[in-house]
Amino acid sequence: MELKISKVDTPGKVQDDSELPFGEIFTDHMFNMDYTPESGWHNARIEPYAPFVMDPATMVLHYGQTIFEGLKAYRTKDGKIQLFRADQNMARFNRSASVVCIPKIDEAFALRAIKKLVSIEKDWVPSAPDTSLYIRPTIIATDPYLGVRPSRTYRFFIILSPVGAYYPEGFNPVKIWVTDKYVRAAKGGLGEAKTAANYAASLYGAEVAKKAGYTQVLWLDAVEHRYIEEVGTMNICFIIDDVVVTPALTGSILAGITRDSVLTLARHWGIKVAERPITIDEVMEAHKNGALQEVFGTGTAAVISPVSHLAWHDEVIQIGDGGVGPMAHKFYEAITDIQYGRAEDPFGWVVPVEEDL
Repeated sequence: MELKISKVDTPGKVQDDSELPFGEIFTDHMFNMDYTPESGWHNARIEPYAPFVMDPATMVLHYGQTIFEGLKAYRTKDGKIQLFRADQNMARFNRSASVVCIPKIDEAFALRAIKKLVSIEKDWVPSAPDTSLYIRPTIIATDPYLGVRPSRTYRFFIILSPVGAYYPEGFNPVKIWVTDKYVRAAKGGLGEAKTAANYAASLYGAEVAKKAGYTQVLWLDAVEHRYIEEVGTMNICFIIDDVVVTPALTGSILAGITRDSVLTLARHWGIKVAERPITIDEVMEAHKNGALQEVFGTGTAAVISPVSHLAWHDEVIQIGDGGVGPMAHKFYEAITDIQYGRAEDPFGWVVPVEEDL
């Protein structure tokens, strides 16, 4: 498919990259592509970043038929730019599309479009420690129609944002609140898809947690309210008796790419891994008997987010000494060293972005 390109007259660049917020600054250009039943996905173009003009009846505004992804471009110490496991993001994008009846995209073409867009915006990729260029592919339903059915037309767009740390704490421990009162997702629903409604369902509980002094919510299953699922913005891992334990992917948990990277590294290092159901009661008991060594989240935005405290009902437990655990630090260093080109990539995860694409 042809990729048309039109550029702004005076391109910008990232300014003070030592104080970048998360998701507030956007680059000069964006990618757009349209879908109709007659033409399929067509009219792929990179053009100046601009608002959309939407009919008030546009279906995404009423029924939330939309999906998105999140990945990053990293600047290496020698100035090159690279992506991390971007092919997996595109594969997950299509899995999400299937869940909400959106036509699948050509993954290879989408990856080529991302690389070209990032290449054009190379001056927006920051170089300060722990900064990156966040990439947000999104598809929205565009039919102007108020009946409930899948849309027939869609817009696929990609925007870019130079970012710093996702959490204000950076790579410092966060406090997590566990709830059995609110539900994020149920099996057979949208929990395994990266779709807007999945995140909207987490907002109220997250606000309750923040008012109580916690960074995020650790969600439990929707039926028994016992089995741990994930945090609102990341998957969760526990180190129990030297084993990396994380909830199995059973249909209500997002298949995190950083999660998979941690499990792959653990197995590569000879560390035992258990993907299985785990209850909050088991975690509290493991803490009581000294078996719970570490807790940390995994996700694209924060990479590894150590957890210092878990609040469950009226009990608040401190994980270890409340600092960054050795395994969280080991995984963080290993993943970010590959992402920023400071270490060899033994898994083929790095996707170089060539400036002359």
